[in-house]
Amino acid sequence: MWLDDPMLIRFPMTTRRARVAAPGEPTFELHTLGWRAFQDLCAGVLRTVWGQSAQAFADSNDAGRDGAFYGVWHDPPDKAGVHDYLRGPFVLQCKHTKKADSTLSESELEEEFDKVPGLVNRGLCRSYVLMTNARVTGSSEEKIRERLRKSGVEYPLVLAGGWVCATIAAHRELRLFVPRVYGLGDLSQILDERAYAQASALIAAARDQVATFVITEPYRRAAEAVQDHGFVLLLGEPAVGKSVIALMLALATADNWDCLTVKARTASEVVDRWNPHEPSQFFWVDDAFGAVRHQDQLTHDWARSMPHVMTAISKGARVVLTSRDYIYQDARPLLKEYAYPRLREHKVLVNVEDLTVDERKQILYNHLARGDQPADVKAEMKPFLDHAATAEPFRPEMAHRLGLRAFTSGLSLTEAGIAEFMTHPREFLKDIYEQLDADQQAALALVYAAAVDGSLESPLTLDEAQRDIISRTGSTPAGATRALDALTGSFLQITGPPLGRPGWTFRHPTLWEGFASWVPTQSHLLTVLLAGLTDTALLTRVDCDDENADQQQGMLLRVPPPLYRAVAQRLATIHRRPFAGRRAIRQETGEWRVTDAYAEHLRTRSLVLAFLARRSNDAFLRTYLAIDPDLPANLMNFGSYVSTASEPGVLARLHRAGLLSEQIRLRVVDRMAHLAITTPDDGWISGSDWKILLTSDDRARLFEKVRTELVPRLATNEGWGASERDEDDPVESALFGYERAFENADDFDTAEVFAQAREMYSQLPARPSEDYTDLDDQSPLTHTRLAPTPMTSRSIFDDVDKE
Repeated sequence: MWLDDPMLIRFPMTTRRARVAAPGEPTFELHTLGWRAFQDLCAGVLRTVWGQSAQAFADSNDAGRDGAFYGVWHDPPDKAGVHDYLRGPFVLQCKHTKKADSTLSESELEEEFDKVPGLVNRGLCRSYVLMTNARVTGSSEEKIRERLRKSGVEYPLVLAGGWVCATIAAHRELRLFVPRVYGLGDLSQILDERAYAQASALIAAARDQVATFVITEPYRRAAEAVQDHGFVLLLGEPAVGKSVIALMLALATADNWDCLTVKARTASEVVDRWNPHEPSQFFWVDDAFGAVRHQDQLTHDWARSMPHVMTAISKGARVVLTSRDYIYQDARPLLKEYAYPRLREHKVLVNVEDLTVDERKQILYNHLARGDQPADVKAEMKPFLDHAATAEPFRPEMAHRLGLRAFTSGLSLTEAGIAEFMTHPREFLKDIYEQLDADQQAALALVYAAAVDGSLESPLTLDEAQRDIISRTGSTPAGATRALDALTGSFLQITGPPLGRPGWTFRHPTLWEGFASWVPTQSHLLTVLLAGLTDTALLTRVDCDDENADQQQGMLLRVPPPLYRAVAQRLATIHRRPFAGRRAIRQETGEWRVTDAYAEHLRTRSLVLAFLARRSNDAFLRTYLAIDPDLPANLMNFGSYVSTASEPGVLARLHRAGLLSEQIRLRVVDRMAHLAITTPDDGWISGSDWKILLTSDDRARLFEKVRTELVPRLATNEGWGASERDEDDPVESALFGYERAFENADDFDTAEVFAQAREMYSQLPARPSEDYTDLDDQSPLTHTRLAPTPMTSRSIFDDVDKE
């Protein structure tokens, strides 16, 4: 476990990749850590070297012990004075400095030397290990060790910053659970060639997040889930750190398992981009089920694709999804969790808001230490920071903003002022956006009007709509371009592969949400901004449903009634736009696959229908129908399976608004009756849209039709008409749905027919795309579990204002 030569770093090699040969000893910028973070890092390092019997670091007022170890250290450094092992009990002591390239002297340790005799006399110290991030000269090391020997220490050992750095570089499993070190060192010295390129790209796109990251219990659980099961779903409110955890997992998996990172948008993209011949892939999908609201089509895509995703995982891929918790609650019933053990919440679902007060303090400390607040401002804040860490809700993104002057120009540096800043971000953002100059407002408007991921392409080439945005804000193209650079790092960030296309994006989703709540107050900007939105941005960021304003919480750009017609005209144009390209291509296997272009066309069309169903009030729907009166008739030819179809949602919404004729409604009921028998499809039984569309008489007629027409066909296998089944075929689910429905109606004879049919169907030969193997049954990976360390009575913010 100890490297006799710190220049020699051994890594498991593969035949596919070469180790990057970087000269020099591996170094990490440990001086940029606070005293507490360095102490925690030392704890992680020593647990890896010594094993789990290393005691967590204790209170700093314990008479000279930052931690303890009662085992035996095999293969210690030769300079310890022995060549076989060191015996406990060990006393562990840390000494951190915030000055780069500083050297530790004997005189700086007088306070610690005074405590050593008492520890020896109480039998607590046979070996004394001093760890520091500073350099230690040979002369100083010998003086320190001699002082310790005179105090009764049998085996004194001084481990300087070089030893800490070399140990980090030598242990991949350590870096998995202490991933912030990727942002502190020269990646070329610790990673192989491909992992180095991956990690460099990830850090370049999110350097601040890496530099300020804190190991929390949610991160540990997420890392363990990825390590054990290959899958994790990160849940939480906005601004609580879901994407940052996903980013750090991407860095760690590039190092630990040689994974290539793929930032996908949908489940279909995961399936399409999975390469069976490149099993070590890391798929990261942010906002898997919708960005600010649940998007049915995304969840249905995951439900359909889950067998293939699970196959990819069983072959070595790792998948991380993020979602806001309230969106996941809407998506969860559609995911068929019962069918896939890996989706069971206690294994792979992590709520990232579950932070201890100590973890919150470290997060707040890191952002303040990394930010651009002057030392005198941080000193003025310091008495109130412990209280700020207890804010409810606590959002790490707000801790980031507290460390930046751009967000705190009007902040009251009092306990109440800082607490208000932490808990009410949208109110502060409105004031901040109002204070920006015209160039900065124009730059943010350009980014907001860009595509769904908020990325404004670089280099900047302005079209007519974008020039109009710049003009209406009182800016110029040159001024807006300069402002894009000026706002990078605070409001914006530069992105590129593998996180997205090259360009500018809002640094955090809540920043563009705040911008969306500010824009409606700017009448001169709202009209032109709407006109400048891309189709995808219009369909995902705009809301014409003021009746549900409280539910939206200002997350979408709310359109006032005078602009309804302009929005409706654009929606109608998008919905009626024909597709002229190729719809499907034949693969090598002989099967047909929808082309990417046609898939995007269908996705855009489903977004239009989702807008009409979920984000339109009655007045807007009337305006839309005046432009597109044939819409209801064009929605009647929906297909199975209706729980995943977009059309019924719009039809139900029109019916609730009194805008669906009875003639059309009856034809919709007939269509559902046909699908209920021929597919079979049970989506009408419990679907919320069908509770609106179907009367009690309609339901009775459908049940009778199922009983008299479908049941007789089941015994002969005509009820599903298949000789084999797909793993993701929902027929079995439909049969179960009918079984349960007839049981609830006390028609147990009919329910038994469906139960028998379901059993017969489940015995049909499956048609899986790949063999499925659960990772839990494979040989386990080497685990390193780094337990959290308790905080001390010394305030973590003690040195936050030190330069």
